[in-house]
Amino acid sequence: MDYKRYIAEKIKIEGVTSDEILSFLEVPPSSDVGDYALPCFRLSKILKKPPVMIATDLKNSIETDDIITEVNAINGYLNFKLNKLFFSEEILDKILSKGYSYGSSDIGAGKTICLDYSSINIAKPFHIGHLSTTVIGAALYRIFKFLGYNAVGINHLGDYGTQFGKLIYAYKKWGDRSVIDKIGLKEITRLYVKYHEQAENDPSMDDRAREYFRLIETGDKECNELFEYFKRITLSEIGKIYDLLGVTFDSYAGESFYNDKMSAVVERLKNKGLLTESQGAMIVDLSEYDLPPCIILRSDGASLYATRDLAAAYYRKNTYDFDKCLYVVAYQQDLHFKQIFKVLELLGEPWAKDMVHVSYGMVSLEDGSMSTRKGHVVLLEDVLEKTMEKALGIINEKNADLENKEDVAKKIGVGAVIFGALSSSRIKDITFSYDKVLSFEGETGPYVQYTVARCNSVLKKGENILADDKKVSGIFDQEYELIKQLGTFPDVVKAAAERYEPFYITRFALDTAKLFNKFYFDCKIVSDDLSRSAFRLKLTKATKIALTSALSLLGVSAPEKM
Repeated sequence: MDYKRYIAEKIKIEGVTSDEILSFLEVPPSSDVGDYALPCFRLSKILKKPPVMIATDLKNSIETDDIITEVNAINGYLNFKLNKLFFSEEILDKILSKGYSYGSSDIGAGKTICLDYSSINIAKPFHIGHLSTTVIGAALYRIFKFLGYNAVGINHLGDYGTQFGKLIYAYKKWGDRSVIDKIGLKEITRLYVKYHEQAENDPSMDDRAREYFRLIETGDKECNELFEYFKRITLSEIGKIYDLLGVTFDSYAGESFYNDKMSAVVERLKNKGLLTESQGAMIVDLSEYDLPPCIILRSDGASLYATRDLAAAYYRKNTYDFDKCLYVVAYQQDLHFKQIFKVLELLGEPWAKDMVHVSYGMVSLEDGSMSTRKGHVVLLEDVLEKTMEKALGIINEKNADLENKEDVAKKIGVGAVIFGALSSSRIKDITFSYDKVLSFEGETGPYVQYTVARCNSVLKKGENILADDKKVSGIFDQEYELIKQLGTFPDVVKAAAERYEPFYITRFALDTAKLFNKFYFDCKIVSDDLSRSAFRLKLTKATKIALTSALSLLGVSAPEKM
């Protein structure tokens, strides 16, 4: 049953619906106080009484029953204690019957969510700075699918702009196709870095680069063949990293895809009287909304990011008819998206309100910021290789006979990187440290993975007892705290979706792993008491299910053994 709903419907307050009360209910920090609590501070304005009085009055109006065993009022909170045994058995039965679909729902049925994430740049390396957008976006994609939404993952490739003119210039002057065929993206990056080193002393190179990009736009055969060649090399190499991370997309429509769709946007803006000229450029004046002008066309008639993003927004709405369109992009682009969304609103599009910028913090190195132009980056490929190597070293040291140890090492190493990137609120800035990424101690992905492996080991040991269906007469505190935690998983998944925060699921996984390990060390799971052993084995299996599902939503695999 829905215990929060049951409690909400028990509380009768004139002028306040049970749905509103339901939204107010929370879980107290300690179960000694209660299992659920209603903070009465929010009701003070409505009832024109102090919270302490409201809590006391409500307490006296609610009778206990077989489900709610105690109601108390403490410092303006109305607290409820549940029948522990009834609650525990129901939660366990629900998890075991639903299996790995526990926590999923159909609340998104018939709704489409577009997610723009990763958006790597063609002819540039996949570095650690791309990790956040990639794993946050991919986690949200899985979470929305888990909740029944039609999720559309979009990799809005950075495949347009003068950087490709620069690359063609560098290739023609210093490049060798046979070297690129052999070395791949690293050689393309070397040429790009060399261009910027040389251009510092020869600004005329930029004029030639702009001309090469103009030739791409106008359909020049040689320049377009080179552009497609660079794109093919990039996607092939970066595809291997996506495979390692378990990240997929439904569309790779990048900036160049909208080349023939921008004129329609410009026409719309003209027809609405929104375009004005400023120093030769065409802009949408947003000063009335305390925003700088949104530049649509430069003075030379060239388009900008804004033009292409507006064209992409229309294309996505027309193609997918989304209910929400999310952009998982660093907070440095906050202003850009405010401008885009405002322009769509001024164009009279009712769906402008459905566009959401899911911002996240920046990643920098311990010795400064990253720059592809200067070759100052940490390649994600190198990070993944190092974590996998470290995991394999630990396995060889502690469990050398483990089956499929290379595959297990891959799951542990890659899982550590993904889990680490999702281990705090997405808006926080991150300073990349190899020591931190390579640490498997403390609140890490490997810790949660090891907890799942421990569950498997316990279940293997007690597999003949698990079927015992005798009831236990009571619940121990360690059992109850773990079961209560498992019962929060559906709400955690919904909250992660509503707030676009995979971190909620990371936190759930860590807290659950800690509670299970406390239960594991404090309580003998397999003993002579068959009923208690069966109950604890069911709890172990339920923990394995919830942790495996949580890790899966984050994009982390759970090895059977470690």
